[in-house]
Amino acid sequence: MRLLVVKLSSIGDVVHTLPAVAAVRRSRPDIRISWAVDSRASAILHGSPVIDDLVEIDSANANGPLKRFALIRDAMRNGDEPPDVAIDFQGLIKSGLVAYSSRARRRVGFESADLREPASRFFLNDQVKTSHIDHVIEKNIELVRASLGISIEPGRYEFPVHIPSGDVGYIDNQLAGEENFAILNPGGGWPTKMWAADRFGMLADWLLDEFGMNSIITFGPTEEHLAAAVAEASRSRAARALPATLKQFTALSRRARLFIGGDTGPLHLAAASGTPIVGLYGPTSPARNGPFDHRDVVIGRDLWCRAECHRRSCWHWNCLDIEITDVQSAVRRRLEA
Repeated sequence: MRLLVVKLSSIGDVVHTLPAVAAVRRSRPDIRISWAVDSRASAILHGSPVIDDLVEIDSANANGPLKRFALIRDAMRNGDEPPDVAIDFQGLIKSGLVAYSSRARRRVGFESADLREPASRFFLNDQVKTSHIDHVIEKNIELVRASLGISIEPGRYEFPVHIPSGDVGYIDNQLAGEENFAILNPGGGWPTKMWAADRFGMLADWLLDEFGMNSIITFGPTEEHLAAAVAEASRSRAARALPATLKQFTALSRRARLFIGGDTGPLHLAAASGTPIVGLYGPTSPARNGPFDHRDVVIGRDLWCRAECHRRSCWHWNCLDIEITDVQSAVRRRLEA
């Protein structure tokens, strides 16, 4: 059997799909697995032992729907044979178009209530009920279980991310034997996911005073100014910025004592690495997208407007006006768990 996994982006969404794909590989090693992913989110999948073929779609260069359609069509018709089954984990029109363009006989996705863009159902010919499940990892696992009829051990998550030795060596050199450190990640993709940089800086001072813990600031493309602002706000200079690729970040997170940040790709990579997490959540749902270790701590302000918000911009932005004392309490709880 040939299976096409469709999960184009973002980093966190790709990470949340890995346990489902790993479960397929574990249960049905005979299945040939291809994964269609946006080039901007593909790096974390390179070398993964659960993927036979990676189909990278450079959607950044597709301006307009017609060009996007042509790009997807061409990318999906380069293969020798169409897949037997395409599973759309994304629920967008563009991901549905990828599944349809693959010429798979079965195109499976979530029930309409769980589709991010309900019109994407027109590209599917089979849908799976998952609306009774909260966390997206479990939704994805249920989708493959129902689609392929496989047995999956409950509660066992695997995140098969391959880290090249050169990336491990880079982190070894940067740490130079340092072991007692926290990762502070001030970025967020959306402005509404970001806690104030000056509070991160003050938190770094407190971590040093309270636990003797230095802080490493991580950041993505175009976020260098955030890392600089955090470092500048730390009076004790306890925080330093460390440029890292996604693979290097994953190697770093496997060594960290703690991760503190918002609902973004690095948090989900850190959670996949087993790093203790303090998550700062604003307009997104930790029940759906939060860390899955029961010892991890997620905090946010319970405002009337926060439920099912998912806004990238906001006129008041109060949901992430989290007091530093609340974050300090969360850190204590997580480190003592």
